[in-house]
Amino acid sequence: MIDKNQHFETQAVRTQTEKTQFLEHSTPMYLTSGFVFEDSEEMRAAFAEEKDRNLYSRFSNPNTTEFVDKICKLEGAEDGYAFATGMAAVFSTFAALLNAGDHIVSARSVFGSTHTLFTKYFPKWNIETSYFRIDDVESIESLIKPNTKIIYAESPTNPGVDILDLELLGEIAKKHNLLLVIDNCFATPYLQNPIKFGADLVIHSATKLIDGQGRVLGGVTVGKRELIREIYLFSRNTGPALSPFNAWILSKSLETLAIRVEKHCENAMKLADFLETHPKVNWVKYPFLKSHPQYEIAKKQMRLGGNIVAFEVKGGIEAGKIFFDQIKMCSLSANLGDTRTIVTHPASTTHSKLAKEDKLVVGITDGMVRCSVGLEYIDDIIHDIEQALEKI
Repeated sequence: MIDKNQHFETQAVRTQTEKTQFLEHSTPMYLTSGFVFEDSEEMRAAFAEEKDRNLYSRFSNPNTTEFVDKICKLEGAEDGYAFATGMAAVFSTFAALLNAGDHIVSARSVFGSTHTLFTKYFPKWNIETSYFRIDDVESIESLIKPNTKIIYAESPTNPGVDILDLELLGEIAKKHNLLLVIDNCFATPYLQNPIKFGADLVIHSATKLIDGQGRVLGGVTVGKRELIREIYLFSRNTGPALSPFNAWILSKSLETLAIRVEKHCENAMKLADFLETHPKVNWVKYPFLKSHPQYEIAKKQMRLGGNIVAFEVKGGIEAGKIFFDQIKMCSLSANLGDTRTIVTHPASTTHSKLAKEDKLVVGITDGMVRCSVGLEYIDDIIHDIEQALEKI
């Protein structure tokens, strides 16, 4: 039996669907598109929502329910809905809650695809976005309009690992009766719980650290029950549901999230310390480095610093190309949150659609490297990055 006061690790391991008649120890996969009914009255009651049960896996599935239940417990949320990808979670959350003519106030430092939603697609439906800089949160209130509905931010940000003061954002949202939506992907529920600081909804790309092994795609939004109800109804009709198989994988992955993330953070801290003294590196940003501009805020709201280290190699774009071409062990990939260490060049990949001036505003320079630190032995990670830096 799960006690709500049990620790994170226990709830991540022990939250399970009800056992079948076979009394399995590990939750089975429910690879079915639909579910059957005993009679016409049961079917009518189920579709009328008088009876809570599975109807169709686009709506719900035992595997998806288990995954969502775990995230809700770990985040301290009332309810949630799981999606096929993290971006499906981002889009569906906004689409369900916004109307034509609404306005978003967002941190400028957001994932490239989220920025594209705000600047290319939402304007088609007369939904506007105003951006505030990470280093100018005082400007947020000046951006709020009568039609503003949502304040949105990532923390830590992608790819610059900047930190937003979630408590301050929560206070501003409450003062102006706005919804606060936080992308908590980089931190995971283990390192940070935005709801404690006033967030109404929390979004994750479960593809990243929640899976942690680069196997499946997934996303999830959790938070206040009445908001999730609207997101559920939108998603039930538009179809971005998470597959039962991926839900099963992700629920299993949560069982080891705490122990994996602890090691990721330990390795990332050691790599950041190494890079900070390297002569070929201009700067390093990692939330738990004392040199990080928002170090005190990170310490206040995060358990550890996460697995992402950002740094800039000296010599700009040409030096960056040499560095990436000389990498031997680490992976060159646009993904992150894997067991394997990944180095990415945001300026030419994940954030390449941003205009040059927009990149610079959020700290994306030509020589910037985003390193998703994995679970290899730390000396091997450092050795590979060091030998590539020496070639510059």
